[in-house]
Amino acid sequence: MDRVALRGLKARGHHGVFPHEREEGQTFVVDLVLGLDTRPAAATDDLTRTVHYGEVAEEVVAVVEGEPVALIETLADRIAERCLKHELVQEVEVVVHKPEAPITVPFDDVTITITRSRP
Repeated sequence: MDRVALRGLKARGHHGVFPHEREEGQTFVVDLVLGLDTRPAAATDDLTRTVHYGEVAEEVVAVVEGEPVALIETLADRIAERCLKHELVQEVEVVVHKPEAPITVPFDDVTITITRSRP
């Protein structure tokens, strides 16, 4: 399986367990690795035979900016579901970064990584 990666997609969302996270919002960063067979696109040089990563990026940002959830696990799962709606995508790895998480000690980042695939 081939891989198409999008790294560092940034969007402001209102996700979190605490009320101030829901009210104020914060920046989330998403990395994606989409698994698909790119041979048909390569052989024909035809965008319709692969995944349009620009459209995927816009859809992922819309999920992050959309309906708030308490957990980044839930957010990652929603992003994965959206990516798998693209017919040619067979598998997706989603990393959601929450660099502004409400943690009381110094830290660089909090992430969740999930992998989902078609049945």
